[in-house]
Amino acid sequence: MRKFAYATFLLLFVFCSSEAALPFSTVFKGRDQFDRLVNQARVADWHTLSLGDRIVTVGKAMVGTRYKNYTLEIDDRIEAPSVNFNGLDCWTFFEISLGFARMLEEPPESWTPERLLHYIELDRYRDGRSTGEYLSRLHYLEDWLADNDRRGLVDDLTRSLGGVSVPHAAREMTVGWRHYRYLASNRALLAPLRRMEERVSSRPLYQIPKGRVAAIEPKLRNGDIIGIVSRDGRLFGTSHVGLAYRSGDGVLHFMHASAPRNYGKVVIDSSLSSYLKRYGSHTGILVARPTR
Repeated sequence: MRKFAYATFLLLFVFCSSEAALPFSTVFKGRDQFDRLVNQARVADWHTLSLGDRIVTVGKAMVGTRYKNYTLEIDDRIEAPSVNFNGLDCWTFFEISLGFARMLEEPPESWTPERLLHYIELDRYRDGRSTGEYLSRLHYLEDWLADNDRRGLVDDLTRSLGGVSVPHAAREMTVGWRHYRYLASNRALLAPLRRMEERVSSRPLYQIPKGRVAAIEPKLRNGDIIGIVSRDGRLFGTSHVGLAYRSGDGVLHFMHASAPRNYGKVVIDSSLSSYLKRYGSHTGILVARPTR
C-alpha cells in the first residue's frame, strides 16, 4: 500500500507538469455531473463496496449520458489526461467508471476532479505517465490491457477463460488518421504511430469465441472490462469495450456507451452473449478484471 501511495504521488507530479500547458476547462468538462456523482457516493457509502461493485455503481449512475466520439482529441499538439462527463464513448465510459471507483478508496476530501484525472492518467497512458506526447497514450485496447496487466492494475483473464489466438492487426488509426485532431494537425506522428501499431499487431491476440461466451458468463463479475473483438477481412482486432454487470435476477449484462447508430447513449444492454449474437462482425471477447 505504501509503495502504491508513493507511485500515486509520482504520477500526480507528472500529471501536473504535463497538464499545465492546457487550461483546466479543456481537460475537465461536466463538473456538475462530477459533483452529482460525488454526492451520490457520499450519501450511499459507495466506498464500502468492493472495487467491482463500485465500478458498476458508477457506471449505472451514468446510464443515459449521450454518446460523443473523439472527446480525447482536446488539442492540436499537447496530450494530457482529460475527462468529459457531458458525452462519453465506449472507452471513456469504462475508464471513468474505473477511475472514479478507484478514487473512492481515498478519504472523501480527496474526491476531487484533480484526483480523478490522476486515476485516468494511471491507466490511460503507457507506464501510467502522460509525457505530453500523443503516443504516450495507449490507443488500442489490447495494448492497454497488456500494459495495465503488466503493472498489476488488472488481470487478463481471457486465456484462462478459454481464449484462443486469432490473426491480429491494429491499424484503425493510421487508416482513419483524418478523424483524429492530433494526427490531422501533425502528420509527422503517422510514421511513429505506424511503428507502434506494428508492435501491437506483432503480439498474439486472444479472444473467447462468442459461441462460448454464454458458458463462461457465470465466471464473470461486476466491473469486469469486456473488450469486443471483431473481424476485418481475415484479421481480427478490438472494436468496442464495456463493463460486465450482473443484475438482481442473475443475468450478466453488457453495460456500455452505444454509438448513435444504435442507442446513442450509455445503456445496460441485454445479456452479454445475446448482445454478441446481434452483430455478425463481433467474433468474441477479451476479459480484464481490475485488481486495485
